[in-house]
Amino acid sequence: MRKVSLLIIGQGPAGLSAAIYSARAGVQTLVLGCASKVAGDYDIDNYFGFPETISGRELIGRGMRQAQRFGAEVRCERVLSIHQAEHGGYHVHTEQEEYEACAVILATGVARMRPCIDNLQDYEGRGVSYCVSCEGFFYRNKKVMVLGEGNFAANQALELLHYTQDVRICTQGKPMDIAAAFQDRLRQAGIGIQEKKVKTLLGADGLDAVLYADGTQEAVDGVFIAMGQASTADFAASLGLVMRKQFVEVDAQQRTNLPGIFAAGDCVGRFLQISVAVGEGALAAKAAIEHVKKQCLKENGTA
Repeated sequence: MRKVSLLIIGQGPAGLSAAIYSARAGVQTLVLGCASKVAGDYDIDNYFGFPETISGRELIGRGMRQAQRFGAEVRCERVLSIHQAEHGGYHVHTEQEEYEACAVILATGVARMRPCIDNLQDYEGRGVSYCVSCEGFFYRNKKVMVLGEGNFAANQALELLHYTQDVRICTQGKPMDIAAAFQDRLRQAGIGIQEKKVKTLLGADGLDAVLYADGTQEAVDGVFIAMGQASTADFAASLGLVMRKQFVEVDAQQRTNLPGIFAAGDCVGRFLQISVAVGEGALAAKAAIEHVKKQCLKENGTA
């Protein structure tokens, strides 16, 4: 497992702004994620200091190069889960590697994919869950299904093995996009994958079964939603962060309720603009720098 001082999740304006400040302050900084939604071919003409129009792709590219110039490491690597480490800090699991970070800045936006199921909302909290580490315990030795097509779903299915051996994955009708290494682990664990689409959930006093679009049914006790990639809401649920609806609750310094976890940008739900995200990233970095230098220096004499 690789140790880092500050791990930033998200390569948008908030994450890269934070990386510029933390790396420039001499803190070992790793930025994970892949191209943000801002990094597209659309025009931006209301960002301070640019009298000419600039594309989102160019603006993010400039921010990334600036962060790297100060020593930040930027990797296209998707984060699957974050958990508190036993002796302080945070354990971050990605598609490629595992990290132990003294501090983490969430700059991941607010996207969460929900499957198109007729009555999904009726079963949320009654058989439908979005967090294995939060609610997997309640499905000990029961039959569970993970809805999702990618590595995030595979990781959630493997985590469920701590509670039950009766686990399968349904891609909700999407083509499977699970890396070969994860497919091998799923096969070894006996976790099957099918590409059917769940249309409706069934059960009078809770979830009993799923009804597929082809008219067939399958008995299940629980369904865990893991569509697309892990989102801020997924990380918040597993960590126990205080939320304000779909947004992370932070103070004026971008600190969450957990020491060493900070959040900035759209995921905190203020004015959803690039200029605001950049400012929040700087504030989060300032608070994270103070935390890292206090905690990591105290423990091992390095920042």
